[in-house]
Amino acid sequence: MKVYYEQDADLGVLGGRKIAVVGFGSQGHAHALNLRESGMDVRVGLRKGSPSWDKAARQGLPVFETAEAAAQADIVMVLVPDEMASEIYAREIEPQLGPGKYLAFGHGFNIHYKFIRPAQKLNVFMIAPKGPGHLVRSEYVRGRGVPCLLAVHQDPAGDTRAVGLAYGAAIGGARAAIIETSFREETETDLFGEQSVLCGGLTELIRAGFETLVEAGYAPEMAYFECVHEVKLIVDLIYEGGISNMRYSVSNTAEYGDMTRGPRVVGQASRAAMKELLADIQSGRFAGEWMAEYRAGLPRFRALRAQAEKHPLEEVGRRLRSFMPWLASERLVDKTRN
Repeated sequence: MKVYYEQDADLGVLGGRKIAVVGFGSQGHAHALNLRESGMDVRVGLRKGSPSWDKAARQGLPVFETAEAAAQADIVMVLVPDEMASEIYAREIEPQLGPGKYLAFGHGFNIHYKFIRPAQKLNVFMIAPKGPGHLVRSEYVRGRGVPCLLAVHQDPAGDTRAVGLAYGAAIGGARAAIIETSFREETETDLFGEQSVLCGGLTELIRAGFETLVEAGYAPEMAYFECVHEVKLIVDLIYEGGISNMRYSVSNTAEYGDMTRGPRVVGQASRAAMKELLADIQSGRFAGEWMAEYRAGLPRFRALRAQAEKHPLEEVGRRLRSFMPWLASERLVDKTRN
């Protein structure tokens, strides 16, 4: 495994090169603002009428329609949602890309599953921050950084790794570490982590715990504190120093219950399900299912999202969070800005 730091990156590689960041969501706003503050010549590419247009303009960033931004740029970073990227690329970006240009991605999904097939004349790399864009931005502002993954898919110019490394450093990644990987490895591990642990596994575990306590007659507020609110406290300890650090910090009672009861909740059946999820990711089945859902107009996705919003846990959470005003004042996500 190759790991790079600030001393390994030459920001001069980006000197004189124009960068277009396509998209201004969580990652897009962070990349564009961090690049600008690192002294780069950056512009944002969006569709006309996008609600993000005014958000980017209010930040003092030059904003153009996607095709124009791509035409101006030497480096085009694609940071639109995975399911939209191939259509936007074919319609707005690809016609603007001549020999010598660099095409970049914040996630390997479309390249790995071949929804986007760049011409051989293009230099193609990936810089994937290992954290949401709001954290990429907030850490940069604090003088720190979020680790990034670097991968090179095509390198006709011979310097794509150096360009990608400089880009990663310019958004703050080299302040922590930039780790070299491949589009395949980043994509498959990222999807697996999201589905089995970080999003899918965690949210189902939270809801199951909440429902179990409420169904047993305990107050929903107590269930929320135990199964939702305190998750952050535990995760912060793990983030700081691993599982052993968390176990050191909790009571002996909690540690014993962790080690003896945890495997009964997440046991062999869960591990078998994880292997099935990974197989679907590796085969491309999940990617095909998701793209088919998008092309059908997202009926199942929208129904599941609406159903989740109605869960009692969400209502209880909104009420309890109103008692903790500091949560609102320290938000990473500000929907008016990004």
